[in-house]
Amino acid sequence: MEEKKAENFRNLVVWQKSHELVQEIYKITPKFPRRDKNLLAQKIRDTATQIPSNIAIGFKKRGKNAKIHFYRTSQSAIEQLTYLLILARDLEYHRAMEPLIESTDSIERMLSRLIRSVSST
Repeated sequence: MEEKKAENFRNLVVWQKSHELVQEIYKITPKFPRRDKNLLAQKIRDTATQIPSNIAIGFKKRGKNAKIHFYRTSQSAIEQLTYLLILARDLEYHRAMEPLIESTDSIERMLSRLIRSVSST
């Protein structure tokens, strides 16, 4: 079976999954404790948003190195987000952090495969 080439970034499963993750994060962060004063919540939202944004930018770039640069920037953001979610979990800001952390692991694996794919072309 031949793989269909993505016509735009919205066709990339890794972008779709990272976009879904951002939406989930925007749903839970308003529930963080008031004592946070939105500092950690805002950092989590900002970091999460970088992931699909950089995937979208990288998709449009023509050169292999430029694409890889933006995909690796997404990888860095996913690592940072994973830590921030672990911190929020450990501070007991929200009970349902584990599924989000698992999503970051899955997205990171997809990004690694995407980078390998682009590197081998």
